[in-house]
Amino acid sequence: MNSLRIRRGAIAVTAAALLPFSLAACSDSDGGTKAAAPASAAADPTTAGTPAEGAMAEDAPFGPACAGVPKEGAGSFDGMAKDPVATAASNNPALSTLVAAVKQAGLVDTLNNAENITVFAPTDDAFAKIPKADLDKVLADRATLTKILTYHVVGMKLSPQQLENGTFETLQKGTVTTKGSGEDYTVNDTAKVVCGNVKTANAHVYIVDTVLMPK
Repeated sequence: MNSLRIRRGAIAVTAAALLPFSLAACSDSDGGTKAAAPASAAADPTTAGTPAEGAMAEDAPFGPACAGVPKEGAGSFDGMAKDPVATAASNNPALSTLVAAVKQAGLVDTLNNAENITVFAPTDDAFAKIPKADLDKVLADRATLTKILTYHVVGMKLSPQQLENGTFETLQKGTVTTKGSGEDYTVNDTAKVVCGNVKTANAHVYIVDTVLMPK
């Protein structure tokens, strides 16, 4: 009887010793151990933050000319976001000719009081492409100047995705066409967006390298 008890004890000890190895083999074969890995990855704060960071990047201004925007103050992206569009443009050193033209046409209040608009804003270099005599003539003709400036304004806020292949009516009642993707967009096949998706209090602004001319 004593020998039988000893043998049973030995079998129990052996079974207890082998049990962990048996469970480990099962977990390897049925994928149970692998299923736990995604849970730990999901708990990783770095991994969890990635989608939000990507969404923020997609909503940020883009383009080579954005590097010239002041980092701080009223002319920075944060500063422009607090002001209506004509005021915001006046704080951007690259848009001084446009601002002067808007003032000459008497459109400051019109643009500042408009709601949910998009402005394609030509840089000073864009205006410099126009022969000086022609530019001076336009600046002196308020009706023509107003027609040109309002051709740069669309009565809705346009996201970059909407610019991929679109046609939009302007405040001048003509239309502009946009094409592109990613960070590469053109307007009317001639003007390239050099700093896009800039937010102001009442508008989205796409800074362009060529003045748009209505038909």
